Amino acid sequence: MIDAGIRPAMTTLKHRITALTGWRRWLLAMAFGIAATGALPPLHLLPLLIVAFSGLVLLIDGCPRRRAAMAVGWWFGFGHFMAGLYWFGHAMLTDPERFAWLVAPAILGASAGLAVFPALAALAARLASPGIARILMLALAWAAAEWLRGNLFTGFPWNLIGTVWTVSDAMIQSVAVVGTLGLGLVTVVLAALPATLADNSAGERLRWTPTVLGVALLAVIWGGGAVRLAGADSTTVDGVMLRLVQPNVAQHHKWQPEKREALFNRHLSLTTSAGFENVTHVIWPETAVPFFLANEPERRRIMASVTPPGGGLITGAIRTTSEPTTPRRLWNSLHAINDQGDVVATYDKAHLVPFGEYMPFRRILTMAKLTYGAVDFSAGPGPRTVRIPGLPAFSPLICYEAIFPWAVVDPTDRPGFLLNITNDAWFGVSSGPYQHFASARLRAVEQGLPLVRVANTGISAVVDGHGRATARLYLSQGGVLDALLPSALDHATVYARWGDWWLLFACLVGSVVLGRQIRRNR
Repeated sequence: MIDAGIRPAMTTLKHRITALTGWRRWLLAMAFGIAATGALPPLHLLPLLIVAFSGLVLLIDGCPRRRAAMAVGWWFGFGHFMAGLYWFGHAMLTDPERFAWLVAPAILGASAGLAVFPALAALAARLASPGIARILMLALAWAAAEWLRGNLFTGFPWNLIGTVWTVSDAMIQSVAVVGTLGLGLVTVVLAALPATLADNSAGERLRWTPTVLGVALLAVIWGGGAVRLAGADSTTVDGVMLRLVQPNVAQHHKWQPEKREALFNRHLSLTTSAGFENVTHVIWPETAVPFFLANEPERRRIMASVTPPGGGLITGAIRTTSEPTTPRRLWNSLHAINDQGDVVATYDKAHLVPFGEYMPFRRILTMAKLTYGAVDFSAGPGPRTVRIPGLPAFSPLICYEAIFPWAVVDPTDRPGFLLNITNDAWFGVSSGPYQHFASARLRAVEQGLPLVRVANTGISAVVDGHGRATARLYLSQGGVLDALLPSALDHATVYARWGDWWLLFACLVGSVVLGRQIRRNR
């Protein structure tokens, strides 16, 4: 009875979708891409994934030529990224007199460029035979495209499709083995399988078999994650009490000269607020100190007065070369200060934001970068492990360095936790901070390491090695968060040891199978 009702509906739907041409096909592809964005944080409307990817498969089925399939994939990606990255506009509006005119070009231009990657995935799917083979090829190509997106042209692996599952602690446990790209591959397969219900060449049982198997796989992934969480301990590091300071400072106030003293004093007063006597280490967010801290011993002396005895204060600050060094250089840095006012450790951000922290093609593009000042930032050496008194060794991640799954730790010197300081005031009150936090949580599960995240406007949180938030401050909530530091997992995860090497092997196998299909079709 169920099949009798679904068969004509799916058949009619498939005929209508595959019959579309021209702008109608492109508009529907863009709508499907926007629908896929609805499954991402903070909405997590997961059923929209079925609409999006099953619809994409049916659109590809209706493309008579490879070029048409690429166009469908591009329009899908354009809608997906435009809806997911609309918060780019908030960054431009922090200084509207200079950058307001860039709101539309930035969002549309970034979306158009990033849409190339879904276009390549759709092309690969079009080369495969219709049905299960096409769905599997789309999923594999989508995962490969996400890897390319994260590595080419400085990389931007924002909103990887596996991020949709951060709504469930159990579902994200699988990234400890296959990473977020692997979970994303499975997600695309599961979301696209209902497209096979429109296959009239199969009998009733065969038509339902792929979807039933997909539901079973989903249950296995969730069940495996639930079992893993049931056996997880909740131990914490002895003798450590962290204070995370979230000042909730608007971005357009941060660098105004007349406000700098007040902002500095706000961090100081929050640090010594009620409960300070129990704190061992204080952490301030990215660029919390609006001064060149390494060159200002008097400022460090003031900070030492609010640093717990024998502990430390970790803060983000801009670092610069000393006078009269030329040319002048700047780094977006993290400093650790002891109770004597000495800088005991420094980390320089390695993965810089193009157009935000530096202008690519500087000799050609003479316009100003988004961040304060005329000098471009210089990049640090890359992931490293930092050690300061009283804390386990940690891997510093400044701002969006936390979105790169393969570049969050030094593989030769494994840390005890991840420390992500960030300034999400750039995103405003939008989906951006939620997406950023979700991505950072996945890094904790992939590595089996706790994550401490301190954001200027939120979301600040402490996350254990299984991705569970043990304490948090919400978006636009000023204050402090006192929390114990969870212990790292006893052993490195499979993903921490092997990374995404499975994807290379899968792509090689997929290429061989696809090549045979193409020769057979010819």
